[in-house]
Amino acid sequence: IHSGQLMKCCPDMMQNPQILAALQERLDGLNGSPSGYMESLPKVVKRRVNALKNLQVKCAHIEAKFYEEVHELERKYAALYQPLFDKRSEIVSAAYEPTDEECEWKADEEEELTVSKQDEMKEKAKLEEEKKDEEKEDPKGIPEFWSTVFKNVDLLSDMLQEHDEPILKHLQDIKVKFSDPGQPMSFTLEFHFEPNEFFTNTVLTKVYKMRSEPDESDPFSFDGPEIMSCTGCTIDWTKGKNVTLKTIKKKQKHKGRGTVRTVTKTVPNDSFFNFFSPPEVPENGELDEDSEAVLTADFEIGHFIRERIVPRAVLYFTGEAIEDDDDDVSEEHLNSGLGLSR
Repeated sequence: IHSGQLMKCCPDMMQNPQILAALQERLDGLNGSPSGYMESLPKVVKRRVNALKNLQVKCAHIEAKFYEEVHELERKYAALYQPLFDKRSEIVSAAYEPTDEECEWKADEEEELTVSKQDEMKEKAKLEEEKKDEEKEDPKGIPEFWSTVFKNVDLLSDMLQEHDEPILKHLQDIKVKFSDPGQPMSFTLEFHFEPNEFFTNTVLTKVYKMRSEPDESDPFSFDGPEIMSCTGCTIDWTKGKNVTLKTIKKKQKHKGRGTVRTVTKTVPNDSFFNFFSPPEVPENGELDEDSEAVLTADFEIGHFIRERIVPRAVLYFTGEAIEDDDDDVSEEHLNSGLGLSR
């Protein structure tokens, strides 16, 4: 059966408990059960297998060079994308008003309409727009563009607290900067803010340091560049506006006298802006379980912002990219479950 037929019959298969049980049993049998075949091989054959492993290590080092060149290509093309992203930022912040020609966009539904019908609808839309113009003043740029992007993406909205939202309304742009040629591989996320009442910084940064070379102790685990650490920045909060801290009051009873007093204490507070204060990785690389979980999520978020959000921000603003992501995830899960490649 080819993959198309499998995908068509998949809903029926997934409703059949016997098939599901058989699949699960098969998968359980594959997990963590190394074959005894290698142990049974003659010594002379094992020796040749070791030679193949040495070749595989060399392949991993070549693959590392490949990814280094990919990084250079990303850096090169980032410079070509940047003028477009700069214009996007200017439109969002009302620094530039796009021309009528730049605003022309043919929606899928409009493609099926006749020219006369389109003209009729355009005229009607124009009259309605003029009427609205008379009723109220036009907003500048695209209000709350980036905060809407954040709210539309589960990975980012999960980080947001209600007290973060007024601050994110001042976010004007997010940029990605790649490390210079010859420098260790890294990328920097820059969050550009307009002047606001919450902090004096105009740019908040997050640097992600990467490694693109096989680990000598485990070269076969190499699967491309990986983020090794990240560094945030100091946010210069206005007095009383730091949303990453909160003040709590506790009642304490004196052991000797039995009197009760109220103690005020400042403790960490959940906030998106904790993103700029990630846990530090010790020199020995050992992290406690909580810090490791935080960093793992942080790396995923940083990579997602770089790879998806910045290049396709308008589609996350409209929600179109979210539908595409959902389709991608569904297809990946389906294919991985059936052992199919995309």
